[in-house]
Amino acid sequence: MGFGEQTGIFAALDLGTTNCRLLIARPSGRDSLRVVDSFSRIVRLGEGLDAAGSLSETAMERTIDALSVCASKLRNRRVTRGRFVATEACRRAANCGNFLERVRDHTGLTLEIIQTSEEARLALAGCAPLLDPHCRSAIVFDIGGGSTEVIWVTVRPASGGGRPLTTIRGIISVPHGVVSLTERFRDQPNQAEAFEDMVALVQSYLSEFDEDWEIARQVRRGEVQMLGSSGTVTTLAAVHMGLSRYDRAMVDGAMLDRAAVQAATDLLIGAGPGGRVMQPCIGIGRADLMVAGCAILAAICRTWPVPSLRVADRGVREGILAGLMSESRRYSPPSLAEPWPIAVQTSEAR
Repeated sequence: MGFGEQTGIFAALDLGTTNCRLLIARPSGRDSLRVVDSFSRIVRLGEGLDAAGSLSETAMERTIDALSVCASKLRNRRVTRGRFVATEACRRAANCGNFLERVRDHTGLTLEIIQTSEEARLALAGCAPLLDPHCRSAIVFDIGGGSTEVIWVTVRPASGGGRPLTTIRGIISVPHGVVSLTERFRDQPNQAEAFEDMVALVQSYLSEFDEDWEIARQVRRGEVQMLGSSGTVTTLAAVHMGLSRYDRAMVDGAMLDRAAVQAATDLLIGAGPGGRVMQPCIGIGRADLMVAGCAILAAICRTWPVPSLRVADRGVREGILAGLMSESRRYSPPSLAEPWPIAVQTSEAR
């Protein structure tokens, strides 16, 4: 799809199981980027996928509507280069080929289905500026709608400063995310029992990964940091802060200790469905998914009890943008001390 010849306008689109997200940006100075437009909509593309094995008609229609908005923004902003990726729902759906054809026909967009290893790499690239370069190991995770990626990373300072240098040692993609877990345990009447069953299920996948890399032993020695990227962790941070309205500038890069994570989780679980809907940073669109998200986070934190969690309101899209800009203009992401400045001129719900 052609988007004009204006120089230096880049776009990243991430179509997941739950959300459709777009960022359009241009370089601003030597080491920063400016987001000139953005879009995010809860589309629940993977709704019912576990049971049916295919994408439902209503889910595809919702998603194509959102992608049509994205295509319009790409044209209006005269984007010169972009990468548009799809993840777990499209990886798993038997009718994904038909869906991709419909997307092309209705929007002109060609979606690239990326594998879990590439999804993890992009998430890490987007989050890396938030890592502490002086803590040699990191657990970086991204809780999605249909899967959860956990990355075991070596971190070291860059010569002359700048963003930390990272090397991926291991990746695990747990085949459960907030949508799939919510649907799997929806009919379990006791919410507390359902929560613990979700935690145990996710931990069963993490335990072998932990043994392979002896991560817990290094956590006990205080050698590991933890960084989380997902709507679950950003929402928990907002709830912990008592925000009356979500504020990315306050949430991105925030540190939550284990007690804060537990308190925010207890608050949301105890609030019940109606109470979660009333939380100003949750709303009706994701209220029913928060229990599963908190369970996945609890499984990660119980497996690796790192004292604090750093919160990232960034991920795959920012990783795509960093790659596009680096290739085109030798873009160098900023240091940990100076997170990317975000100046969004047009923004919709997260």
